[in-house]
Amino acid sequence: MNRDTITAPVQTVEKGLSSSRSDWLVIEEPLQFCLNGFPLAITMRSPGSDLDLATGFLFTEGIIDDVSQILSMRCEPAKDSPGKSGDTVTIRLKPEMAIDPARFRRNFYTSSSCGVCGKIAMGAIEVRPSRPMRQSGPQFPADLIYRLPGLLRETQHVFDRTGGLHAAALFSAEGTLLGLREDVGRHNAVDKLIGCALRDGTVPLGDSLILVSGRAGFELVQKSVMAAIPLLAAVGAPSSLAVEVAKRFGMTLVGFLRGQRFNIYSGDGRID
Repeated sequence: MNRDTITAPVQTVEKGLSSSRSDWLVIEEPLQFCLNGFPLAITMRSPGSDLDLATGFLFTEGIIDDVSQILSMRCEPAKDSPGKSGDTVTIRLKPEMAIDPARFRRNFYTSSSCGVCGKIAMGAIEVRPSRPMRQSGPQFPADLIYRLPGLLRETQHVFDRTGGLHAAALFSAEGTLLGLREDVGRHNAVDKLIGCALRDGTVPLGDSLILVSGRAGFELVQKSVMAAIPLLAAVGAPSSLAVEVAKRFGMTLVGFLRGQRFNIYSGDGRID
C-alpha cells in the first residue's frame, strides 16, 4: 500500500455480467491544525505535503503574511493510533505575532469539497491580500493555455490510479511546470501548492499562472489572489462570486478550458 492510495475489492457489473477485482482508492483522512496550543481547524485531505498544506492554509486565511512568522511547525501522529502519521500539524508563531486563535477558529471541520465550511461570519469568508496584484507583467499566449490541461494530466500519477483527486498546478508564462499538488479537496490542492511556494520563498507569484482541474469556486480565486497569482484557469465553470472577486482584484479568470477553447471572465488583457 502506498501512503496516498489503498486497494479495495469491488464487483464490476458490465452489460449484465459481474466480475470481481481490486481497485485503487485514494486515501482521505482528517488533519487537524493546532495553533499556539489551540485547535484551529480540521480538514479532510489526502495525506502528504501536510506542512505545505498547513503553511498555505495559514497564509490564504490571512493568519500569516510570510512563512518567516512561523516559529515552529511539525506533524504529529494521532494519539489514539500510533501507527498513523501526520494527523495533527502543531504550529507555533513567533511571539510578536499577536494572534487570537478564537478569531480564526472554525466551529466545524472543513470538508474535502468546501474550503470555507465552519466560518461563522460572512465577513470572515473574504480575506484581504497583503500582496497587491501586479497589473503589468507577463502575457499568456492562448496557444499555451490550450496546452495546460494536457500538461497537467501527464503529471497526475495518483489520479491515473484512482480517478479520485483534484489537482492544482503552477506554470510559468512560458509553460514550464513549477509545481503540482493533488488532493481530494480542490482547496487543499491549492493550499499545498501555495504553501510549498511560500516555504521555497517564491511568493508572490506574479509571473505565473495556476490551473485547477475542476471548477473555479470562490475559495480557489481568493487563495490565488492572496498569493498574487495573476491568472487562474479552470477546466470547469467559475461561480458568480469567483468572477466578482477576480474582477475586484484584477485577476484574469479563465473557465471551461477544454481542447482549443476557453472563456475569459475577467482580465482579458493578459491573454494574447
